Amino acid sequence: MANKKAARKAEVQSQRRALKNCGVRSRLRTLAKKLRVATGGTQDVKHVAMEYISALDKAAKRNIVHRNFANKRKRNAARFLFV
Repeated sequence: MANKKAARKAEVQSQRRALKNCGVRSRLRTLAKKLRVATGGTQDVKHVAMEYISALDKAAKRNIVHRNFANKRKRNAARFLFV
C-alpha cells in the first residue's frame, strides 16, 4: 500500500491504464482471430486485414505493444491484402 498521496494517485492511474490496455490487447487478439477465420470473399478478408493493421499501428503508437511485434503481425496480415 502506498504511503504518499502521489504514490496512491500513481497506483490508481497505473491500474486504470492497465485496464484500458487489456481491452486494446483483447481487441487485437479478436481481430487476429477474425483474420484467420475469414475465408469468405476477398473484400471481407481485405477489410478485416486493414482493420487489424490499423489497430496494430494505433497500439504500437501508444506503446501498448512493442513496435517490432506490431511490424511482424502487420507483415503477416499484409499477405491477405495482395491476394
